[in-house]
Amino acid sequence: MIRKLPSGGYRLYSRKKNPKTGKRRNLGTFKSRAAAERHERAVQYYKHAG
Repeated sequence: MIRKLPSGGYRLYSRKKNPKTGKRRNLGTFKSRAAAERHERAVQYYKHAG
């Protein structure tokens, strides 16, 4: 899940909430949405690359 920050950057959050904190995990902050989307694909790849 990518959200725009007030500073103008973008942050990638985990899809599920962290049960310990009740919030989503920060998976990286990026200057552009395209960079965040590229990283999201990489994260999904590693999650499913058995």
